[in-house]
Amino acid sequence: MHSQETACETCAVRHRSVCGALSDDEIVRLNGIARFKHFQAGSVILRDHDQPDYFANVVTGVVKLTKTLTDGRQQIVGLQFPSDFLGRPFRSKSPYFAEAANDVTLCTFERGQFERLVKETPGIERRLFEHTLDELDAAQEWMVLLGRKSASEKIASFLLMVVKRSRLMGCTHASAGSETGRFDLPLSRSEIADYLGLTIETVSRQITGLKRQGVIHLDGTRTVIVPDVAKLEKLAEQEKE
Repeated sequence: MHSQETACETCAVRHRSVCGALSDDEIVRLNGIARFKHFQAGSVILRDHDQPDYFANVVTGVVKLTKTLTDGRQQIVGLQFPSDFLGRPFRSKSPYFAEAANDVTLCTFERGQFERLVKETPGIERRLFEHTLDELDAAQEWMVLLGRKSASEKIASFLLMVVKRSRLMGCTHASAGSETGRFDLPLSRSEIADYLGLTIETVSRQITGLKRQGVIHLDGTRTVIVPDVAKLEKLAEQEKE
């Protein structure tokens, strides 16, 4: 992991991140405390129950969030993509363990400086509140997925989430407005199984089934090509008969 200075005006995620609601003067203040940090895949970013030194916007890559159970086991509880905000200002401890699922770049803000800026800047406070509500909505949708959807719907929903987030940030090879997508899976098949409450055999079987139907194509073990996103979305939302 290493860090370097950054410039908000050239940031690829500025308008979708917590910085999006700021005035030019506020952006200058935020830029004064912002630093890029780079993490290789598998690197620990935050440990649960530790006091974080900084908060951050995800600029590139995917961050895997896990919770540690009392017996030491870990459960994947979320993924963060470019423009998502990592951390909980004004909380003494991190609520989760954050790890780089692939190579990750963060735009970090030192804890004390950022919390002072939030108090003085209504735009940041409002944007953080909006991000919190978005996370709550996503958590509720994920509860439905885990509790009510079939294995095939879970896999389709997971792939749909990744392709939509990747396309939103221009991280796929699809052209703007295209109904296709190409992305690298941020999790291994065993991690996908953990995330969705399935076995690895079920995950492999469902992915093979989607490939056989032509819903997805695989380029190697981690690259997924979706020739028709609408078809994948239909499979993710279909009800069990």
